Amino acid sequence: MHTIKEVLSEKLIGLHYYNRLILPFKAHFLKVIVHNDIITDFSPSSKGVFIREKEDFTDVYFYEYKDLKNSLSKYEAIKMVVVEKSEDIFNFDNHIKLALYLEEKHKLKIEVCEEDILFLE
Repeated sequence: MHTIKEVLSEKLIGLHYYNRLILPFKAHFLKVIVHNDIITDFSPSSKGVFIREKEDFTDVYFYEYKDLKNSLSKYEAIKMVVVEKSEDIFNFDNHIKLALYLEEKHKLKIEVCEEDILFLE
């Protein structure tokens, strides 16, 4: 299992299949933004997203989208605010803003959000 910091520094990729993202880390999810949809409810009864942690990765399923790749342009990103599992979520310095880009051959590029990317707070 990789930490978020390792994934970013080593430029590791995730995977995407239809409405599913496979992330190579575990995290506390605080916010996910897809298009204009802002998701903050990650409870089991959430109608927008389902998160399942496995031993070596995390699955994120988006119920409102049949195929994420066809729902986003190649310039759009899925944005997330996450915190490393071992870190304090109440310390805002631990909040990591990620941009996830859906690439060809099911690759998911994971980057820290640049300052000029609009991120709704």
